[in-house]
Amino acid sequence: MFIFIEISNNMRTLLSLLFQFYLFQFYAQPLNSWSDEKIMVKTAADISVIMNAELIFKERWDQLPQTQFWKKIMLLTPDSCLINIASSRVILKKICFKEWMLQSDIEKEKTKVNLRLEFGLNKDETIYVTSGKSDFFKFTKVYPSLSKGVAAFEKFGVDPWYAQAILLIESPGQMKKSVAGAYGAFQLMPDVARSQGLTVNNYRDEREDFERCAYGSARLLQRSCIPSAKRILDSYSLDYKETDLWFRLFVLHIYHAGSGNVAAVLTKIQPKKGSQQIILDMWQNTAGSFGNSSQNYSQLALAAQLIIHDMIYEQCDEISDCTSR
Repeated sequence: MFIFIEISNNMRTLLSLLFQFYLFQFYAQPLNSWSDEKIMVKTAADISVIMNAELIFKERWDQLPQTQFWKKIMLLTPDSCLINIASSRVILKKICFKEWMLQSDIEKEKTKVNLRLEFGLNKDETIYVTSGKSDFFKFTKVYPSLSKGVAAFEKFGVDPWYAQAILLIESPGQMKKSVAGAYGAFQLMPDVARSQGLTVNNYRDEREDFERCAYGSARLLQRSCIPSAKRILDSYSLDYKETDLWFRLFVLHIYHAGSGNVAAVLTKIQPKKGSQQIILDMWQNTAGSFGNSSQNYSQLALAAQLIIHDMIYEQCDEISDCTSR
């Protein structure tokens, strides 16, 4: 009887693994669709395979003021701030954080009024003061995990561009739990992690394990975020390819804000064509819980990719194209 139970348990585990493999194959994206975006980066210390940033340059996302703004903020120390136009992220002035905080509310508002006059802005134009975030975005520390993330997502049949983007902006090089409870390299919420097959309880949290957290993130994208993106876009009869950069950014917004909130903002936008313009319009509109932090998400993803691009070209010994599978 004991032997029978042991065999049954082993069989149950085997069947569970086979079922998971089948689901990944069923939902898998087209093979080799991202192969020409992979590059091999060699240094004296190691060899990494990551995703290039060529589409950002080709489609001129790098020229957008929002992308340039966040690139500066991610590299700026917390003791400095950039005063910027909220709608476009055009930078108006750089100031010392301490100096800004010592001002009274009346003095701060006077500074903003003067800047509106100086730059010919509408008196109702919203102005933000954003401090540097280099203490959070630790690109040198997160870089070694990018190759691991790319390999893991490929193994699960999911576009590895998402792995790289999420690792760079969610909790780069850190294992911190967010105020909301998200945790792990891919910052999964407890309920989301459980729904994707991870164990999260008082005794064990598989989000701590990079491979398991990657599995949960890839599965969430594969079974929920990407299908939701297609469903929303299909409802407007829009054309898209899964490797379009704007489509990937659209999926990232769903990963961060949820499909319901993304659908709500598109209802407001009423897009007529599948293109970069959808993302640009999302940066200018709010709906449901899709607010400022949601708008920033894809801007951060673009800026982070550019920083990694600059970093590897400055520090590597050799970069070459590579193919997968």
